Amino acid sequence: MLLLSGCDKIPGLGPDPRVAQREEEAKAIGGACRHALRGLEDCYTLNPKSGKAAIFAGWKEMDAYMRENKLEGAPAVLGKADKPARDKPARSDDIETEPRDAGAGRNRS
Repeated sequence: MLLLSGCDKIPGLGPDPRVAQREEEAKAIGGACRHALRGLEDCYTLNPKSGKAAIFAGWKEMDAYMRENKLEGAPAVLGKADKPARDKPARSDDIETEPRDAGAGRNRS
């Protein structure tokens, strides 16, 4: 019995730390989604690589915390970059693939 008492200290025999890190990140994502007033389905859609169970656990934990402390969420603002309007439609001859040089001709020999 004495020989097995230190087995938890041997590197490589415990759980993979990357798995624990991914689960904690998913819980943090769930909490952030709840704080941002996002629904679970939206959170799942925006974070498809994260585990749904961990997202739900984080969302639920943050929900309980916010209700207990009477906190209001902050609505998330997903910024969309507005493209500047063009005055006229692009034509194929408007696109420059090479710089124009007044002295250079089409022959490159």
